[in-house]
Amino acid sequence: MTEARGGESLVAILDELTDLVTSARAMPMSASALVNRAEVLELIESAKAVLPSQISQADTLIADADAVLDRARREAAKILEKARARAEHLVSEQAVVHAAEQRAEEIVAAAREADDYCDRQLAQFEIDLGAITNQVAAGRARLVERARGRAEKAKLAEEAAAATPPPRVGRAERTSAPTEGEES
Repeated sequence: MTEARGGESLVAILDELTDLVTSARAMPMSASALVNRAEVLELIESAKAVLPSQISQADTLIADADAVLDRARREAAKILEKARARAEHLVSEQAVVHAAEQRAEEIVAAAREADDYCDRQLAQFEIDLGAITNQVAAGRARLVERARGRAEKAKLAEEAAAATPPPRVGRAERTSAPTEGEES
């Protein structure tokens, strides 16, 4: 199945793959385990299918955060400009000028809060993406290690087969076989 399994996240799929491998029946006297190939391949395909959607979601989140930040900056710039124009117009009245400056500071503070919010969201996304990247790298490393282990076992089996001496011929078999110079 290549589509995302019921909207699962990549982390959930990798957790399921980990559970499958850790609960697999162990091979006697070996670090290997028997896993259902179809289940493992299905989970890998699910992870491949969900990864682009999660990257797309991350791109959308970043674009949304950038849009919110840009909109907040534009709005803050407009409000600041209006406040400056109004303050210049009312410069003769100290109370009005003071109120305009105070309002401008509040707007700047609100813009800073918007920046801080966007930064926190991006930092959280960076952490999540880092965790996903680490899990994918760890999964791939396990697969490479598993393949390396199988290759080493196959090589050891071939070496063992090559090192085994040929079977010895018994005494009865030697006497019944014609020797050189004898005809059967």
